[in-house]
Amino acid sequence: MTPSTMSAQAAERPKHGTITSVRGSVVDARFEDCLPPIYSLLYAGNEPRVSIEVLMQLDGDHVRGVALNPTQGLARGMVVEDTGGPLKVPVGKGILSRMFDVFGNAIDRQPPPSDVEWRTIHRDPPSLVSRSTRSEVFETGIKVIDVLVPLERGGKAGLFGGAGVGKTVLLTEMIHNMVGHQKGISMFCGIGERCREGEELYHDMKEAGVLPHMVMMFGQMNEPPGARFRVGLAALTMAEYFRDDEHRDVLLLIDNIFRFIQAGMEVSGLMGQMPSRLGYQPTMGTELSGLEERIANTDAGAITSIQAVYVPADDLTDPAAVHTFSHLSASIVLSRKRASEGLYPAIDLLQSNSKMATPTIIGERHYLLAQSIRKTLAQYEELKDIIAMLGMEQLSPEDRNVVGRARRLERFLTQPFFATEQFSGIKGKDVSLEDAIDGCERILKDEFKDYPESAFYMIGTIDEAEAKAAGPAGPADPGPKPKVQVEPQTNGKPKPKVEQGTNSH
Repeated sequence: MTPSTMSAQAAERPKHGTITSVRGSVVDARFEDCLPPIYSLLYAGNEPRVSIEVLMQLDGDHVRGVALNPTQGLARGMVVEDTGGPLKVPVGKGILSRMFDVFGNAIDRQPPPSDVEWRTIHRDPPSLVSRSTRSEVFETGIKVIDVLVPLERGGKAGLFGGAGVGKTVLLTEMIHNMVGHQKGISMFCGIGERCREGEELYHDMKEAGVLPHMVMMFGQMNEPPGARFRVGLAALTMAEYFRDDEHRDVLLLIDNIFRFIQAGMEVSGLMGQMPSRLGYQPTMGTELSGLEERIANTDAGAITSIQAVYVPADDLTDPAAVHTFSHLSASIVLSRKRASEGLYPAIDLLQSNSKMATPTIIGERHYLLAQSIRKTLAQYEELKDIIAMLGMEQLSPEDRNVVGRARRLERFLTQPFFATEQFSGIKGKDVSLEDAIDGCERILKDEFKDYPESAFYMIGTIDEAEAKAAGPAGPADPGPKPKVQVEPQTNGKPKPKVEQGTNSH
């Protein structure tokens, strides 16, 4: 059959069908003679119309789809209209500084964007021939990430953490620094997140002056699973336009990729598929790959993605976390323990890793420094039990030096964020990779052995530690507090004993 014959048949096929059943978000419809293909978009009901995406052809006459809006008002026997194509979103220069929903409607109380083209959200990943094979580092201006977990330009990095450990704050900081460093476009995609976060992010970006280089898309928590399931693909279509047509670098921030998997799980359950392990959909790997493989570095430009990954019950062996790990070039694990100690960004320095941290990519000096930092922190981790039981006094002089270095490094790798200035009252800092490496090297050489640990807390470059140690105290360092231990009774009276530094973090 020739393409012209196929298109003629598509033009002749009946554009209208009839709803045969409505079960929650699942809608079955009957079409005479010619069925709409998978992923076709159907409209039903009066204004506002209900959009239905076809996901299954049941037989020669019936299709089953999932509604992307609430289905109140739909009933059996209602007419359903086939749009003749899949879900589409607007692309073009007109979408910059705007906020959209999954249908491409502007939700920022401004008129619809002009000078745009509408493209399908279901697109193939770039071919292997067009992909770039060079490995380049993507600088963020955040010390701990640039030194220990370097990100890849055109790669995918995951932010793993439970609720409330700072995933969204870290993403917001990345957007702020992207405009300063890369002069690229930032695309923020909120999948199943709180509407409050979207509102706050929009106003924060507007005040920071980075909105003209940004596009936002949201599928909120209260929306049906079909809409949350497709919002990631819709945002990716917009990002691909800037990469392929405008030849610009794009930073795609997804908050939260777990909600994408969760929406797919809900859709799978609604469609009647047999659940897999822990209730996840059997097609989770395929659906996640369909999204992740489109994020790539090509000859035209690069889409660098940073994805927040909610980890259920902080369990990194959960199937959602495991499947996401396999796609990433860097994993940034956020630690609730570090957050409780006030060490922000609360990144677990030993569990986080990056495939870019090799001598051939980041250079011999940077690689050896990162290994030395990890070794120092690992030794400190091993000594923590001894310190907790016996105190610092029982350590050898060499071990005490290791602990001092590790604690100064931990504090030097904290950083005040532009995104949190209004809450902390501390001005945000953007630190270059060279300054961050220089500071870590000097701490490891014991140049600051006599400086108080608090001098390294919440600073930018290492020069600030010198100024802070000499001048008035800055923000309080959440260091160890003296621990009072009561010795066995002597002469009938307990004798309190104060030990410094035994309550280690």
